Amino acid sequence: MTRYVSTTELPQLVGTDLEPSDWFEITQDRVNEFADATNDHQFIHVDLEKAKASPFGGTIAHGFLTLSLLTHLLSEPMVVPKNTAMTINYGSDKVRFLKPVAVGQRIRAKQQLLEAIEKKPGQWLMKMNVTVEIEGEETPALIAEILFMHFVDD
Repeated sequence: MTRYVSTTELPQLVGTDLEPSDWFEITQDRVNEFADATNDHQFIHVDLEKAKASPFGGTIAHGFLTLSLLTHLLSEPMVVPKNTAMTINYGSDKVRFLKPVAVGQRIRAKQQLLEAIEKKPGQWLMKMNVTVEIEGEETPALIAEILFMHFVDD
């Protein structure tokens, strides 16, 4: 659930772990659509038979597909300043892909607020430490520091 807080509360929330997102299944259709959108049709993503002979034993999601799903995964359990008119992706400081996500597995995101800084009046830059977990796996799919800019109407 999105948590709306006053801008005076934001700095006090630094270091706070937020609720994890809901689990999200990675389907072959989604992987194929991402392959079409990015022109990345490497067999480990789209060729079921050939991928069975790979070290992964089947098709896997593109790392950048998993990363792109952060927009969805982080949207519900996010801390947002009250009166936010718009939020944009501002980039990432670090991204590491630690374990591939097999088609059929479910992922979820956990996040911790690392920074909340007012860059300009009404523009709050928030840095989140994000871990994308794979259901039933000890090693996460990825870890990243993700930046969001919230534009707040006073």
